[in-house]
Amino acid sequence: MPIRPILRMGDPRLLQASDPVKEFDSAFLEALVEDLVDTVHSVNGAGLAAPQIGILQQVVIFGGVEQSRYPDTDSVPFTVLVNPQIEVLSKETESFWEGCLSVPGMRGLVERPSHIRYSGFDQFGNAIEREAKGFHAIVVQHECDHLQGILYPMRMKSMSMFGFEEELSHHISPPPVAEGN
Repeated sequence: MPIRPILRMGDPRLLQASDPVKEFDSAFLEALVEDLVDTVHSVNGAGLAAPQIGILQQVVIFGGVEQSRYPDTDSVPFTVLVNPQIEVLSKETESFWEGCLSVPGMRGLVERPSHIRYSGFDQFGNAIEREAKGFHAIVVQHECDHLQGILYPMRMKSMSMFGFEEELSHHISPPPVAEGN
């Protein structure tokens, strides 16, 4: 399937809530997942949400590849997650320099819950339920935010911790890693 253009911050579709998927194991869903996989692999992303390619459906993919952009993080299992739900399991939070394929070249320090449970379905309608901590939890929350029309800068507490990766790497310690998900 084709590699799809990734919408960038400023496109109003990125600020819209997505609709739940109603039909599993369909030709539409199979093609959407294939497009998401091809697109995220073409840019070495950690994950991608359907709204980022202009499809307002509750579908995200993440994990499964070594992240050269996040070299000091644990691996995350490849997952297709449809109609996700997130439950916070701990009051503890973790701050992470997030990036986004829809906000290219930028990084921002975002604080998120560090221990979550997520559930939903794969593209065939099989139930998924997992606990996640650390980077895995951050990636899931970041991608699922897209389904609610939320981009990571909207989650930041201080715009003083937001900027271009190249500039931040010269002025912030530890520096953010290269291009984000």
